[in-house]
Order: sequence, then C-alpha cells, then structure tokens
Amino acid sequence: MFSQDLREWVRGVEELGQLRRIPGIPWKLEIGGLMELFLERDKFPPALLFEKIPDAREDMSVLCAQLDSVERLALTMGIKPEIGVRDFIDLWRKRLKQIKPVEAEYVKDGPICENVVEKNINLERFPIPHWHELDGGRYIGTGDMVITQDPEEGWVNAGTYRVMMRGPDTLNLYISPGKHGGLHREKWFAQGKPCPVVISFGHHPLLFIAACTDVPVKMSEFDYAGGIFETPVQLVRGRKTPLPIPAYSEIAIEGEMVPGDVGEEGPFGEWPGYYASAHRPEPIVRVKALYHRNRPVLGGEPPLKPSAGQGFHRSVLRAALLWNHLEDAGVPDVKAVWFHPTGYRFFSIVAIRQRYPGHAKQAAVLASQARPGAYLGRYVVVVDDDIDIYNTDEVIWAMATRSDPATSVDIIRRCWSGPLDPAIPQGAKGFNSRLLIDATRPYEWRDQFPAVSGNSPELKAKLAQKYASLLKS
Repeated sequence: MFSQDLREWVRGVEELGQLRRIPGIPWKLEIGGLMELFLERDKFPPALLFEKIPDAREDMSVLCAQLDSVERLALTMGIKPEIGVRDFIDLWRKRLKQIKPVEAEYVKDGPICENVVEKNINLERFPIPHWHELDGGRYIGTGDMVITQDPEEGWVNAGTYRVMMRGPDTLNLYISPGKHGGLHREKWFAQGKPCPVVISFGHHPLLFIAACTDVPVKMSEFDYAGGIFETPVQLVRGRKTPLPIPAYSEIAIEGEMVPGDVGEEGPFGEWPGYYASAHRPEPIVRVKALYHRNRPVLGGEPPLKPSAGQGFHRSVLRAALLWNHLEDAGVPDVKAVWFHPTGYRFFSIVAIRQRYPGHAKQAAVLASQARPGAYLGRYVVVVDDDIDIYNTDEVIWAMATRSDPATSVDIIRRCWSGPLDPAIPQGAKGFNSRLLIDATRPYEWRDQFPAVSGNSPELKAKLAQKYASLLKS
C-alpha cells in the first residue's frame, strides 16, 4: 500500500535525486520552452517543479515531466526503482494480468476540499502555461482527468483530454472521436440535456496513467488504480454534479456542457509533434465550482515533438499491453516489445525467437491490429531475440542487414487512424496503412545465416566485470 497524495510522490522523487525546483519562470511560452530544452538535452530528464511563477498566484506551482524515467515510473507503480526498462516492461505486463480492481470509496472530506469557490471563480490567476508558440491559448488540461458519466447506464469514465482556458470560469474541452468521454457527452446532448463534468488538474501520477491507458470498457479507472494501489482510491462528492472528485487532487472543477454552447478551440501541438487537429468549435465547459488545496500544484504534461525525449512512460506502458495482447493471441516466444518514444504509436518493434515458418509475419500482423497498436499505427518491425530493441542502432542494423524489400515487406491498407495523424489530409482522416517489416533472419535458412561479428554477451559481461575500474576511467 502506498500514498495517493501527489505531494508524497514528489518527496519520493526528491529522495531519488530526480526533482528540479525552478523559481521565477513566466507561464507564457517560457515554462513550456524551458521544459522542452530539458527534454532535448537529457534522455531521462528530472521532474520539473516550477515555483513562484510571475504574473500569477504565488502560492501555486506547475509540475512537469513527471514520468520520464524508469525510476519515477517504478516509484509510481509501487515497484523498486532499481530496475531496467526491459525488466520493468516484463514485470509490469505480468502484473497487469493479476490486477484485481478495488472499488473506490467515498469519504466525507479530503485535501481537495481545503478551498471551495462557487462565486467569482477566476482561473486566469492560475499559472496556466501557454505551452507552444502556435497554440490557440493557455491549456490547463494536459495531464488531467476528465470525469463523465453515461446517462443511460450510469458508469463513470475518467479520461485524459485537452482543456483550453477561455476565460475566468469557462473552458474548452476537446475529446478525440470515439473516446468514452465524448460518447457520454453525445448521449447527454442527444437527450437535450447538459453534460455534467468534473476535471482534476493535479493528482497522483498513477491516476493520470489510469486515465490515459486502455482500461477495460465500463471498468472504473478509479477501481483500476485502486487495484494497483492495493487500496481503495478515495473520492469526495461534489456540490454541483453527481460525479466523483479524487480526494487528494490538487485542483478540480465541476461544470457542465450545454448542447449548442461552443467556442473556438485550438490549435494545440499534439503528441505526434504537429498541429494536425487544427482548430474548430468545441463544447464550452461552464465552471460551477472550483476546488483546490492550499498551495496547489498544477500537473502539466504537454505533448512535445517526440524527439524532445518526452513520452517514455507512454512507450513503456503501451509496450506491456501489446506484449500481453500478442501472448494472449497465441504468438509464442515473444521476448520483448517496444514503442519507440520518437515514433510512439506510429512505430512498434517486436522481438521473437522464431519457432516456425510465418512466425514473424504472424507477430507483425497481430501487433499492427491488436488494440494497443492498432490506433494510429504505421510501422511494425519484427526482429530476432538477439537484437536489443531498446537500442535504435541495433534495430536499424537488423532492418538493414536481415530484411530484403522484395520479400520482407507487406502493406495493410484502410486501417484505424484518427484526426491527429499528420500524414493524412483533413478530408481523408480515419484510415491509414501499415508497413510490416520482417527483419528476422529468413526462416528457411536461418541456421546458415552469417554469424554476427564481435564477442558474445557472456564474454563482454565477463570482461566488463574483470576490467570495471579500467572502463570507468
């Protein structure tokens, strides 16, 4: 059992030596720009806590880059931080199969209720960053939880969707087509009724992970997170909606969206590294109540161009999901799975130990269409298990030396895409194609394939131990 409080998590990160406190950085472009510089310069940057932000409430701070190291991800999941990437993915995928949801519990009070504002709400005094130069405004919702309820069946969903500030007490909420929060909203609007909504803007990173991962349909993200916490997530009841509010959130709002009440939202630099979704009229959230802790912390996880080093946690967690899907589909001897952070959903890699003709093709096809890899996928590469798929150089080496374009490449057309796909024009969004690359030794003559030059991993490990002091110098 571990704490649900973001502040306890921050203290744990500080003990790991992975927290950087930075005072005095303006919210307009400079917090986002400085964060990008940190991520460009360090493959595993520290978590960044921006404090005493000018032209905003001095008692507030903004926490960024929360999960961009395996140690912080392990801390979040209750795993010992001394673990490598591959071992974490393997451990986490096995643990995923054992998670038993723990029903959330309502409590009478919580830290989120330290301050409740129902009149004269003014979000403009919050240090909400203008993250990217071409963004259409300030985005308070980047690492948020948007909480909605199905008006017909009653189940509650918590998803991560982008939220733009419009004014002191109004927000724009963009939800990608097909997401559960959007489906709930459509049902409310179809009945001619306002859609109630709660949005949390600062919470334990595990709740953020639950909100943006593939939790089973109609399972509560709070119950799912409780299964990982191994204790019920604590919730409070708001004053304006029937929806739950995480008791340990830093900031939350209750509001509603009314049919036909829309305003221009976007553009916003999204995770593929482009402004592919442009701007459009989106529903307005009218804020009815604002909740926040004393000295609240706003969670900021703006997507950046992937080469800036962001997205490590997304790649790790999605790789574990895809590995399980492949295994459950009957693909044997999968030895590693990876979504390269630079390509993320667009670029997946699977390592197998070949067992039969067509094994590599089977793995590639299923990886391209299983749910964790199906949405916005583009390239799937399958390699032998002697390739370290977390080392880009080795993957490219396998592609360059073990595949033949005439026989090793296949294309699947009319696959599942979406509005954030930058390579698909506006009028054709929804479909894309997949390139499957078999970069394994050709099965028919794999035993005669030229041996790899260089020394064996066993010899290198022995030499590294014997000459450890020499290698350190």
